[in-house]
Amino acid sequence: QVQLVESGGGLVQAGGSLRLSCAASGRTFSTYAMGWFRQAPGKEREFVAAISRWPRITNYADSVKGRFTISRDNAKNTVSLQMNTLKPEDTAIYYCAASSSAVAPMSGNEYSFWGQGTQVTVSL
Repeated sequence: QVQLVESGGGLVQAGGSLRLSCAASGRTFSTYAMGWFRQAPGKEREFVAAISRWPRITNYADSVKGRFTISRDNAKNTVSLQMNTLKPEDTAIYYCAASSSAVAPMSGNEYSFWGQGTQVTVSL
């Protein structure tokens, strides 16, 4: 069992940056691939980024490539999402998730544990 708590969301102007963090409970954090997903009002949840447990394979949605960076610190049981050059279309609730997959899955169906989410709002 893994419990996930996101933080770092907020309101930012277009072009700005935010860094989201996800703190995980439990001693087995390093055995999970971690992902970030988001859901905007009236839209379905979509994949944002993922990182494998080892050797650090990463995957990104095309819409965030070059702007977002996912990273993890297994010693601190945390995964982060650095978001730069934010756009209004990045506005959504961002969720952290954990998967027992050996790679960095892009499908939400491969994730077993989810956080409660943190709101990111990007204004013009």
